[in-house]
Amino acid sequence: MAVYLTKEKREEIFKEYGGSEKNTGSIEGQVAVLTFRIKALSDHLRENKKDFSCKRALLTMVGKRKRLLQYLAKRDINLYRGLIEKLGIRK
Repeated sequence: MAVYLTKEKREEIFKEYGGSEKNTGSIEGQVAVLTFRIKALSDHLRENKKDFSCKRALLTMVGKRKRLLQYLAKRDINLYRGLIEKLGIRK
């Protein structure tokens, strides 16, 4: 199951975390979009335990988010701490 974000929802996420809805390259915005998709896929997998393609996609997204967060932590530790607190990611 693919989780498709509407254009409005994606712009709203980037506006809140990336500063502008057009700033789609910001690390903060990318992490926020990945977090939204990870939560949706996690809910889907709770109901459909044997959906292995979805599980693989989820693991890929978690890995990508982890790499982006590591980069952000090296670049600006205060921004990193604020972002994980705001998104509710445990670290």
